[in-house]
Amino acid sequence: MEEEKITTPNANEIKYRGIKAMPFIIGNEMFEKLGTFGISSNFLVYLTTVFNIKHVTAAIVGSVYLGTTFFTPLIGGYIADSYLGRFKTLCFASIASLVGMVLMTLTAAVSKLHPPNCKVKENELCIQPTAPQWAFLLLAMGFLVIGSGGIRPCTMAFGADQFDPKNETSKRSINSFINWYYFVLSSCLVVSLTLIVYMQSNLSWSIGLALPSCLMFIACILFFLGSRIYVKVKPEGSPVTSVIQVLVAATRKWKLNQPEYPEVSLFNHIPKDSMNSKLDYTNQFRFLDKAAIVSVDDLINADGSAANPWRLCRIQQVEEVKCLVRVLPIWASTSVFHIPTTLLHTYAVFQALQSDRHLGKFQVPAASYIAFCWLSMSIWIPIYDRFIVPSLRKITGQEGGITILQRIGIGTLLSAIMMLVSAIIEQRRRNTALMFPTLGTTKGGGAISSMSALWLIPQLSISGLADAFSIVGQVEFYYKQFPENMKSMGMSVYLLGFTVGSYASGLMVSIVHQTTKQAATGNWLPEDLNEGRLDYFYYTITGIGVVNFFYFVLCSRWYRYKEPVPSKMPQE
Repeated sequence: MEEEKITTPNANEIKYRGIKAMPFIIGNEMFEKLGTFGISSNFLVYLTTVFNIKHVTAAIVGSVYLGTTFFTPLIGGYIADSYLGRFKTLCFASIASLVGMVLMTLTAAVSKLHPPNCKVKENELCIQPTAPQWAFLLLAMGFLVIGSGGIRPCTMAFGADQFDPKNETSKRSINSFINWYYFVLSSCLVVSLTLIVYMQSNLSWSIGLALPSCLMFIACILFFLGSRIYVKVKPEGSPVTSVIQVLVAATRKWKLNQPEYPEVSLFNHIPKDSMNSKLDYTNQFRFLDKAAIVSVDDLINADGSAANPWRLCRIQQVEEVKCLVRVLPIWASTSVFHIPTTLLHTYAVFQALQSDRHLGKFQVPAASYIAFCWLSMSIWIPIYDRFIVPSLRKITGQEGGITILQRIGIGTLLSAIMMLVSAIIEQRRRNTALMFPTLGTTKGGGAISSMSALWLIPQLSISGLADAFSIVGQVEFYYKQFPENMKSMGMSVYLLGFTVGSYASGLMVSIVHQTTKQAATGNWLPEDLNEGRLDYFYYTITGIGVVNFFYFVLCSRWYRYKEPVPSKMPQE
């Protein structure tokens, strides 16, 4: 990222620190991600080994927990944009995450807060957690969810706030910031999935969970140290109110005829203090234009504003609502994209548990194999940002080398290929386990296949490439296509797609588990994968991915990017 020049012609001008603020923001993000992912990346194994929960139940609990951590950002983003601002929201959320991690550490360190080891059985079954133990675990998860609700929608937008949006160098820096943000994120995940997971699985869960808590403490300190140099954008009030006003006004005037020349006849007042870019008029969703038709009953104030904004809205308000409506079909497709990713990250761990994980005398923790997903992502992003994008920019003239939707589309196609490869590899793992001598059994009694768990690397690497294209593209898409006063909400809508994908994956696991019990092929998702047909499940998700790709292509061809024109707002 290049650092932009800072000019200070007067004392009231905002001093954008740009790259100078990044060590504090990226550093905070790095330690925060090391902490949160240090707990969540091995969460399924923690539930099944420490809390003695069955695999299917753990998969459902994990999906619901993951989905909730992506749903609460919708609330956190709304609070940040409307009331607290991004800085205060990040402060509160960081402390909540720290508390959640400390409580999670206690569930492992204090023997009374988890069930006895599975060697102590009751009626041939491992002793299940008691209600108080469940309650304490859920309390810890609750604080982590609250922390995610504030951190996830605000960090990206807060980092972008540090760059001058009117400076061309700063605009390019924002694109690089997004890429490098995900490079740091993926690199932290690799560390979490290797070093921290190894400590949890082979040394001690108490130590393995205490380390992320310490890292989160460092993240909080680092973030607060930079508070004096941050640009802190103040909230303008609820942006949702403006959206509702347009819908109400358009409904009230639905009987009015569309104007012949809407560009010049619709109400076009622009407030002096508006932070949003002036948008070109678009002829999509023209029924919303009626909210900006000036009727005989509408009164105009002396400053040119509408006396009743619930009857008459500015055309800019209408265009901002159109931006949100245009995003929805794309959002639906990106939500489906997260289903295979969530399922793969869940069941790849179970596949690894029933594969040969030995490298010589060393046995790799099952959850550590997910690191290959993030490793491929962390390798690809710098190559893409520094070499491929500049080359493509010369050919296409696009600032990002290719359009944002093209980047997301490539990731969407790769996710379908990923599931196809996963199905083929699972078929091989299962056949090997059934046909050749095995290496023992898992805790649940399932035979361990002699197939090396290294065979899981191709599917996980493709998953990382899919994320590098689609997820990074989605962040840029939602950040740029939402109005300026709704940036945190834009990140929240993006994260809501994770919620839908996570909940949908949990629901699919539950439905498939229940409906295939009586099938001729047997239960597809039993406790022992060798007795099931996980490969059939993967093939089914592949089909859904292919359909979703073609749906995304249709939506992309229909979509119109938000194109701001030079603002003519009066300057104070």
